[in-house]
Amino acid sequence: MNNNSITNKKILVTGGTGSFGKAVINKLLKKYKPKKIVVYSRDELKQHEMSTDIFFNKHHKKLRFFIGDVRDKERLKLALSDIDIVIHAAALKQILAAEYNPMEAIKTNVLGAQNLIDACIDSPIPKKIIALSTDKAVDPINLYGASKLAADKLFVAANNLSNSKKIFFSVVRYGNVFGSRGSVVPVFKEKILNKEKYLTVTDKNMTRFIITLDQATDFVLSCFKVMSGGEIFIPKMPSIKIMDLARVMKKDYQKIKITGIRAGEKLHEVLNSGYSNQELFEAKKFYVINPEIKFYLNKLTDKKIKKLKKIKNFQYSSNQNNFLNNKQIKDLLKL
Repeated sequence: MNNNSITNKKILVTGGTGSFGKAVINKLLKKYKPKKIVVYSRDELKQHEMSTDIFFNKHHKKLRFFIGDVRDKERLKLALSDIDIVIHAAALKQILAAEYNPMEAIKTNVLGAQNLIDACIDSPIPKKIIALSTDKAVDPINLYGASKLAADKLFVAANNLSNSKKIFFSVVRYGNVFGSRGSVVPVFKEKILNKEKYLTVTDKNMTRFIITLDQATDFVLSCFKVMSGGEIFIPKMPSIKIMDLARVMKKDYQKIKITGIRAGEKLHEVLNSGYSNQELFEAKKFYVINPEIKFYLNKLTDKKIKKLKKIKNFQYSSNQNNFLNNKQIKDLLKL
């Protein structure tokens, strides 16, 4: 695949043993001929399981399993010593866990982000860094979303400190990864497996953006080719009505039960609020939010982005979007 920005590079993935981390490393090994990939995570069991996996073990000469936490700046500096490309996927993501343990979420999601920024800037090697964000960072109503909004702001502003070294930071923001841990699909599957009487939906009007893990990894990697630093990239995605998903998945003996929205949960996902003065541009397959702040050193951002169509007062929300029909939902469940 033609993407010179990431082909034949030395790459570090934080949260490298998570669902996204493993999927993007798999794709990098198959398609982009990396010189080296550092799998950075704090879970030694997952690192062991990944290292002994048949596919990853076959590529063991290119993989470096690095136990470490983004809370540990010195460990990050060591891991980043000769790295060209960084994908930041590490985060505490469970909404209720963040509410009960707010400072722990801040230590990982906010202070960990700043540690990564500082470690990259301290490195003498030019780098491109993409941090993963979430719809919950837009108009946040829970601590997880607020912490990711703070992290987004840190990564964008970091370009003021780093561009003289050719170290560039950008953000990719997307919504629900279909079938991922913590999403509704595995919850429904478990209820079906256990032959429970009801599939539970918190609100009959609830909608979500849908992106597959394969699409998410493709999009993140493609952004390295077009990024200049400071942008927030948002892929164009279809939406799904949770009631439609429940109707497609439920068995004949099952009914759908409405339980009420949980604490910290939104009725719809929003990836761009449309209420700020941010410059939003539209490409064929994605939107890009231009940095609100002006960087001290001029870069290529304006030249690249301002060729795209500018959109004003556009709210990108899952309830104002193209919805998957029942056949498309069934096809997606087969993946």
